[in-house]
Amino acid sequence: MMKLRYSPTSPYVRKVSVVAIETGLEARIERVPTDIRAPTPDFHRDNPLGKVPTLVTEGGETLYDSPVICEYLDSLHDGLPLFPPPGGPRWTALRRQALADGIADAGVLVRMEMLRDEAERSRTWIARQTEKVGRGLDALEEEAAGLGAACTIGHIAIGCALGFLDFRLPELDWRQGRIELSRWADGFSRRPSMAATVPRDPA
Repeated sequence: MMKLRYSPTSPYVRKVSVVAIETGLEARIERVPTDIRAPTPDFHRDNPLGKVPTLVTEGGETLYDSPVICEYLDSLHDGLPLFPPPGGPRWTALRRQALADGIADAGVLVRMEMLRDEAERSRTWIARQTEKVGRGLDALEEEAAGLGAACTIGHIAIGCALGFLDFRLPELDWRQGRIELSRWADGFSRRPSMAATVPRDPA
C-alpha cells in the first residue's frame, strides 16, 4: 500500500488524486491527512521540505513534488498514459503542466498574502503574483480551443489550477474575457476524477 500525505485544499494534491483515479490506482493509496503548519518528525523524515503532496511507495521510497508523483503513478498502469511518450505531444503536455502549476503557485502566494493582517500585506506582491496568474490564463485562453476532450497531465494540471482559483480566489473572476478556457473548464470539470476531487475546506 502506498501512502500519500495530503491536504484537502491543495491544488497539487488534487492533481495527484486525479491521476490516481484516472490510472485506477486509488485503492492502492492510503491517504494520510497532514497539516504542514504543525509538522511531525515522521513527516519531516518523509519530506525534509515539509510539503504536500508526499508519496511513500510500496517499496518504501519517498517521492515528492506533484509532477514526480504523477509521473510515477502513470508508470504503474497499463492504460492510456497521461504522460505521452517522447515526442511533440509529450512536450506539449509537460509545458501545459508547468504553466498550470505556475498559475497555481502564483495563486497560492496571493492567497497566503491575503491571509496576513491587512497592515502587513504587500499590495505590490499581490499585484505581481496576480499579474502572473493573468498572463498564464491569457496564454491558456489562446490555446483553449485546441485542448479538446483529451486527458493528459497537462489537462489535469490546468483543471486543478483553475479549480483552485474558483475555490480560493473567486474575486479574480478568471473567466471574465476567457470564453474558450471557461467552456473547456466546465466540460473537463465533469470528468468523474475531477468531480470526485473538488476542493473543500476541512469540516
